[in-house]
Amino acid sequence: MLKRLFDITLSALMLILLLPIIILVSVLIRLKMGGPILFRQMRPGLNGNPFEVYKFRTMSEQVDILGNTLPDGARLTGLGLFLRKTSLDEIPQLLNVLYGDMSIVGPRPLLMEYLPLYSPEQAKRHLVRPGITGWAQVHGRNTISWQHKFCLDVWYVENASFMVDMKILCMTLMKVLRRDGINASDTDTMKKFTGNS
Repeated sequence: MLKRLFDITLSALMLILLLPIIILVSVLIRLKMGGPILFRQMRPGLNGNPFEVYKFRTMSEQVDILGNTLPDGARLTGLGLFLRKTSLDEIPQLLNVLYGDMSIVGPRPLLMEYLPLYSPEQAKRHLVRPGITGWAQVHGRNTISWQHKFCLDVWYVENASFMVDMKILCMTLMKVLRRDGINASDTDTMKKFTGNS
């Protein structure tokens, strides 16, 4: 209950304080990429239950001559890359926190298609609400392997506390200010998880 109260209070406060930035980013996306402004996608939440996650859109809707959507790296725009490096694309997830689908701190919500690929140990990451930031994000984010990331997520689930959350928030602030660990070393977007084999 205390964590939920903290989530509601902080997310509401941040939405109010960040309102000018939210308006500015929305206008820039509309001018540079057109609509929609928000990226919406179903993600697994607490106990794997699906919810719709919100982000500012960072990729164009470009297709090849056959009408097939181009790879993520080809569709990531200059504005989108800036939003990712500054983590501004994550701001709309504060609404997910208010709605109770997410927490400020917790394992990142990944893709629904990953659910059957997890080992029983890795699946523990869904025993808590997913978060905007988490233990894996402050220990490498997209620069570490999937297996390492899941180990960090499970560590958080098994050791979560108010003090751990405060430590993660402080480390997140430093990461954002330094723009550290945002992208994988060889690509602009994280490669998909394909299982443990």
